[in-house]
Amino acid sequence: MFEINLTILFASVVAGAAPIVLEAVGETITEKAGLINLSLDGTILLSAMAAFAITFETNSLLLGFVCGAVVGALVAATVAMFSIYLLQNQVAVGFVLTLMTRDLAYFIGNPYSRLQGPQVSPLPIPLLNKIPVLGDVFFNQNLPVYLSLFFIAICWWYIYHTPHGLKLRSVGEHPRASYARGINPQKLQLLYAVCGGLLVGLAGATFSLATKPGWGRPQGAEGTGWIALALVIFGGWHPVKAAAGAYLFSLLQVLGIYFQEWLPSVPSQVFQVAPFPLMIFTLVIMSFAQKESVLLWAEGKGRIKSLLGFFAGMAPSALGKPYRPD
Repeated sequence: MFEINLTILFASVVAGAAPIVLEAVGETITEKAGLINLSLDGTILLSAMAAFAITFETNSLLLGFVCGAVVGALVAATVAMFSIYLLQNQVAVGFVLTLMTRDLAYFIGNPYSRLQGPQVSPLPIPLLNKIPVLGDVFFNQNLPVYLSLFFIAICWWYIYHTPHGLKLRSVGEHPRASYARGINPQKLQLLYAVCGGLLVGLAGATFSLATKPGWGRPQGAEGTGWIALALVIFGGWHPVKAAAGAYLFSLLQVLGIYFQEWLPSVPSQVFQVAPFPLMIFTLVIMSFAQKESVLLWAEGKGRIKSLLGFFAGMAPSALGKPYRPD
């Protein structure tokens, strides 16, 4: 009754986490540059709707993904333009855009609700998919899942091991000092806001074309934007740690599906909603664990200190503070 096939379980976790990984990594890039994009939850809905609608009309998955990415980039560029050049509050602009894009997605997408359209097929990687356990978990997936894994690695390498990544971090930490060294903080912040938005748009397309194919209301992507924003903090503004949080959230969602089968007398809505408060509870615990008093207590306790150190992280110094040139 309570049997679990661990290979299927972890393969489902990796597949289900793909759009949230893309969201979290995209927002990490944006916030590393000093900008906060609070429009994620609406953006992912609008990009999911646009990707499905374009794919349905053209029968082209490629055009659908491109459209989703462009929508994400345009919304992020709007947040950046209002903040960088019009000096408006990033939080206020992002929140308003969240509500606007959410309602716009459901309004424009209404004709496509509950329709069946093309969806991404699995793309096994020859030879690698024959590796015991790991082959089924990582190499029998579809292209968006592979892209999510790729972007974790490439963003980590870019941010921490390239000269351009150093400039990215510098405008998020000390934009005035960056300007003194010949870097234009405003242009870089706009650039990385758009880059982050592209990944959020890809996440939306991944939801409606791969993870939960189709479009309707309520859409399965709703609420994940707020989770992605929390995961950026949870991961200490580090792409690998934020992605780890995304896999944890996906695990909670998959376990919720199993519990629906094991406990049929409990309303299914309980298990659908449960991952959200559980994730918030985890984030609160991790936030508490990073307090100075807790870190001092962990001194001399090797494994505990290492675990707390993994999740420790500081927000970029200039996060949410638009650079105003003299």
